[in-house]
Amino acid sequence: MTDSSPQDWNIPAKEDSPHEGGFRADLKITTERGGPTYGEMIEQVRTFMDKVRYACPTHELADEVIDDLKKLNAKLDTMLVDEWTSPSGTRVDLPSRGNITLPPYEISAGGPDGVDATVIFRRFHLGGNGVAHGGHVAIAFDDLGGMAAALRIGGVSRTGYLTVNYRSLTPLETPLAVRTWVDRQEGRKLFIKGTIHDGDRLCADMDALFIALKPGQA
Repeated sequence: MTDSSPQDWNIPAKEDSPHEGGFRADLKITTERGGPTYGEMIEQVRTFMDKVRYACPTHELADEVIDDLKKLNAKLDTMLVDEWTSPSGTRVDLPSRGNITLPPYEISAGGPDGVDATVIFRRFHLGGNGVAHGGHVAIAFDDLGGMAAALRIGGVSRTGYLTVNYRSLTPLETPLAVRTWVDRQEGRKLFIKGTIHDGDRLCADMDALFIALKPGQA
């Protein structure tokens, strides 16, 4: 059980935060938020999550880790900001833009014709029997599908639906090729396709609908 829920966190409001339909409107490229070692901090957290997924600690070690985590959480409490200012999700120099909630991926190409990326599902993303959990596969598709939509329309969209077909096992700790693209557009509706390959082998494909937001729409 955690010490508090997100609703209890003392996160300062920023009433004049510019945002578009509930999203940040100021999408300027930045590598400064969080400082020069923010990426290493995220990597260490990911490594911790990997180890926790497989660890079987003694009672004594679990208590020690709990104490250490409480101290770290107390330190981070002093640095909480509103979602528009957080570097998570905006650090374009980092895997998955520094978003700890996403499987780490790196973009190799992106534009109106689609997005090409390499994703690695880590040990934390284990589903069972040594392969990635299908939900984490869907999360990767959702984020990269939304990116393909954004690059086509130059704006923000919301996921209408997302269907994943799991064609074969998706391995862990393996660079996988991801591609997402707009198959067709009907007004505000963007129909997105996507694939994940391990070499020549198709692991999964996606069929999704993203809907472009109206001005000010959440």
